[in-house]
Amino acid sequence: MSNDIFDKKNKEQFTILSGDSTGGDGSFGVGTINLDNVTPVIVDPQREDVFIDMQAMHGRSRVEKRVRFKPSKEGLEDADLYWIVWVVVDRDKNGPKISGIAACEILVSTEERRIRPGYKSMPEHVNHLDKALKGKIIVEQMDAPSKQLLRAFLEKEHDDLWNNSSDAVKQSLESESF
Repeated sequence: MSNDIFDKKNKEQFTILSGDSTGGDGSFGVGTINLDNVTPVIVDPQREDVFIDMQAMHGRSRVEKRVRFKPSKEGLEDADLYWIVWVVVDRDKNGPKISGIAACEILVSTEERRIRPGYKSMPEHVNHLDKALKGKIIVEQMDAPSKQLLRAFLEKEHDDLWNNSSDAVKQSLESESF
């Protein structure tokens, strides 16, 4: 199977900038935010898994389903940790590259219940998504194993993006264990 992200058969794809939001008369869509180049990547350090889940754009990723989020971490001492990492992909003369990246924490209780309690800071998600769109890098809050998993995923599964990305992006995902 090809590693080309433009291959339609590849399930896990990063979205690339589509058209001009002001196409047509030039006024429709002016002032709107284009999320076409944002890809949510979920890092699950407990299971050592990393995957793309586009439903995270709407708060409906598979780790967020059947979870009632609270504004506090209270009572979630034994919760599973997940990271939703907003990865922004832009294109330059060398091809697609990661231009912004920001991670947000999610905690989900390990209790077996129909609707489990969890923690997610919506303001953090909105602000980090905005900063990633503006080309910022916010991953310093991630633990070393999670950074290592994310880096390995990007290097192996999407090496063209990784190779074209800035040194700042690459250095942000380094940890002492490399």
